[in-house]
Amino acid sequence: MKKLVAFGLILATAGLLFAQSVTEPNPELVGADSAMLSLREISIDKFEREGSWSVHISPDDGVIAARLFEGNPAMKEPLAEDEGKEDEDTMVLGVRVDFFRRGLDSFTIKSNRPIAVEGTVKTVSLWVCGRNQEHDMWVLCQDYFGRNYELYLGNLGFSGWKKLTCVVPPSPDGEHGIVQSSAYYGNKPGFKILGFRVDCNPMQARGSYYVYLDDLRVVTDLYDYENRDEDDMLDDL
Repeated sequence: MKKLVAFGLILATAGLLFAQSVTEPNPELVGADSAMLSLREISIDKFEREGSWSVHISPDDGVIAARLFEGNPAMKEPLAEDEGKEDEDTMVLGVRVDFFRRGLDSFTIKSNRPIAVEGTVKTVSLWVCGRNQEHDMWVLCQDYFGRNYELYLGNLGFSGWKKLTCVVPPSPDGEHGIVQSSAYYGNKPGFKILGFRVDCNPMQARGSYYVYLDDLRVVTDLYDYENRDEDDMLDDL
């Protein structure tokens, strides 16, 4: 009997750990090596300006177009600084792809200007309206040294709006991986978001496909910025 009870407790614990693993990542645990954190969630683009984003697909695979549409995810919670400004957040970016044939197709959605983010970015999130097709979405980013990386954002096999979130893995030694700051090269923002790439499921890459984006956010640690001495000069030479 005791063995059965112990086995049941093990299963319950495993189930709890699994449930926690599929929830949204906790930014406080990403690369945590001290208690000195000042985490802030920041909206860096709400997709309100026409012409700010460009789309591309190989001309051998299909044609693509993008424009703004009126709309908003009903479940999206506004940030504290955005409360009362709902009339300024009324648009989303819509993308339409018309495939020529099934295949290993992909298309990109890129900001016309790389989006630099201050602090140490922990997570990147984006509201996506899917059309229940098994395509995979990636965040295209750049680190302090201008090296390009891809972070898996999620699968688009769902209907309606869903918030997708990915973790920005910390550099293990300040030289390898995604480096966001360096004491040797000044204090400029070290993380940039370039855009997104969608890798299409070859069995579903046919006909027309629609996807909509809204409210690109990051959770970033601004401890070094907020606790900088007022008399400390900036390294801008």
